[in-house]
Amino acid sequence: MNNIPEVKLALVAVSRDCFPITLSTARRNLVAAECEKKGLNVYNCQITIENERDMRKALADIQAAGCNALTVYLGNFGPESSETLLAKYFDGPVMFVAAAEDASDKLCDDRGDAYCGMLNASYNLKLRNVKAYIPEYPVGTPDEVADMMAEFIPIAKAIIGLNNLKIITFGPRPQDFLACNAPIKQLYNLGVEIEENSELDLFASFNEHAGDERIGAIVEEMTAELGTGNKLPGILPKLAQYELTLLDWAEKHRGERSYVVFANKCWPAFQTQFGFVPCYVNSRLAAKGMAVSCEVDIYGALSEYIGTCISEDAVTLLDINNSVPRDMYENEIKGKYNYTIKDTFMGFHCGNTAVGKLSFCEMRNQKIMARTLPEEVTYGTLEGDIAPGKITFYRLQSTADAKLTAYVAEGEILPVATQSFGSIAVFAISEMGRFYRHVLIQNNYPHHGAVAFGHFGKQIFEVFKYLGVEEIGFNQPKGMLYKTENPYA
Repeated sequence: MNNIPEVKLALVAVSRDCFPITLSTARRNLVAAECEKKGLNVYNCQITIENERDMRKALADIQAAGCNALTVYLGNFGPESSETLLAKYFDGPVMFVAAAEDASDKLCDDRGDAYCGMLNASYNLKLRNVKAYIPEYPVGTPDEVADMMAEFIPIAKAIIGLNNLKIITFGPRPQDFLACNAPIKQLYNLGVEIEENSELDLFASFNEHAGDERIGAIVEEMTAELGTGNKLPGILPKLAQYELTLLDWAEKHRGERSYVVFANKCWPAFQTQFGFVPCYVNSRLAAKGMAVSCEVDIYGALSEYIGTCISEDAVTLLDINNSVPRDMYENEIKGKYNYTIKDTFMGFHCGNTAVGKLSFCEMRNQKIMARTLPEEVTYGTLEGDIAPGKITFYRLQSTADAKLTAYVAEGEILPVATQSFGSIAVFAISEMGRFYRHVLIQNNYPHHGAVAFGHFGKQIFEVFKYLGVEEIGFNQPKGMLYKTENPYA
């Protein structure tokens, strides 16, 4: 992954001046030692903050050390103003945690009261409109605090990535795909930059790459990656030319941004003018950490990038596509897995899922497009069932009136042959039927959902919270009614 940030996390202890500073300092060093045992890249700031002058010194120290994320550690009660000002002035994501008491025989001279101090810290953060991540239970022993810091790192990685991200688009959304068309105002609110271009810009750049001396090496890469699935070798030079076009565009147009993803139009004029479909190239860039969403789905690309940062792995974007046929459910799922038919569905897209996430793959033509276009211009899609395993289905979206909303649901891909086409799989998410109706439909989400390969619901949920998303949908268990769910149904 060469398109996501590295996190260098600072650990700064704070101490209220009527408590012994040695207590907070000693506890911080114990946390730092636990972090080292766990292999975490943590800078142990030696300045314990008691006042605003200390805060300025600590801030300068962690900035000089190149830290881009911060843990504020209440080794004791902590100074409310200084600790929250540190979070305000620090340019990066911040977590607040607190020390648990050490032992019953230390409750007289070495009681820290950080449990209490965390309440005041949270109140002061709100007064100053400062964002901070506070774990579900933010008070712990040195070992537990180190674990909290480990959990914070992927969250911080996503926040840093978004603050340094540019989304580059080509073309308007296709006709009748209004669901993928959302206001871009919230991108700027999140700190994301966007560059919108015409398909003609992309086509001109593609033509300029004709005969590029690097094409042969990319074709060799593709040939090795596809192996026996390389059913259309003649299309690979064009696909290599297109891949170089996008990579060069990203490099030339990133500007002051460190990271780039794309949201590109891929039909209907794309095939007739370029002479292929871009699905396989999209999958290859996703494997490198540079998501390319289909159908100019800007918030789809944004969602994919969040998952890439958190999982440090390829993600994909799929249609929440079709129900599982009754006979497939009866023959392949019922009695083998603890899911009803309403818990299952098929996720599909033309061929944008990375080779490494497929059980098998073949370079084919795009079946749906070939119904209305000459078959020879629909080559370039990657066919194959997605490999079974744990997944997280999620999306960050702007509503039509420019409010952020999001959902996240953990589940799995079942080892069931789809008997279909495209990059596709049989998904199972507990209580999917209710989630589908009362989150996805009720809250007007588009058909595209991002898929991370593993269970990352906790981290993704926390990123959405950090970003200020007020309503985060999830697949609620039985007995927990959605607001719009009929209790008598």
